Amino acid sequence: MKCEHLAEAGSPAPQTGDGCQDCLANGRHDWVHLRECLTCGHVGCCDSSPGKHATAHFHETTHPVMKSIEPGETWLWCFVDEVGAQK
Repeated sequence: MKCEHLAEAGSPAPQTGDGCQDCLANGRHDWVHLRECLTCGHVGCCDSSPGKHATAHFHETTHPVMKSIEPGETWLWCFVDEVGAQK
């Protein structure tokens, strides 16, 4: 399946290097893995984390593509087309 969102994904600077923005704003530090929105640079936690903030960010903004910002991981995910790719 071709995904134009993955092909057109940007590379903004992460809005924070400290962790999940939403967890931090709520005084939490219990995220599992971090994801970065490739439209705006929002950093959110994965769906294995209690807050699931990366997915929540997609639902709030419809920004389609995020990437893992975990060390050693180089994959992207498109929420719209539900497809991933290696960067």
